[in-house]
Amino acid sequence: MKLIYFAWVRERIGKPEEEVDLPAGIETVSDLLRWLRGQGDEYEHALQFPEVIRVAIDQEHVDHREKIGGAREIALFPPMTGG
Repeated sequence: MKLIYFAWVRERIGKPEEEVDLPAGIETVSDLLRWLRGQGDEYEHALQFPEVIRVAIDQEHVDHREKIGGAREIALFPPMTGG
């Protein structure tokens, strides 16, 4: 599965994207964020407040309860601001 990181999420993790093989038991966006936080200090720093991270599965914004089975691409965004 391809993970794509945007804005300060990308900066804190240190890469724009990566391919990952998710372990068994990762079923929802929330599960994915929890698992990613355990992948190193840079992930923990980027995802320390997972509730503010916006997520898109195959280019469609979804809730953290959304199941990720069959997804080809998951994008992680920081909160969006307007002005």
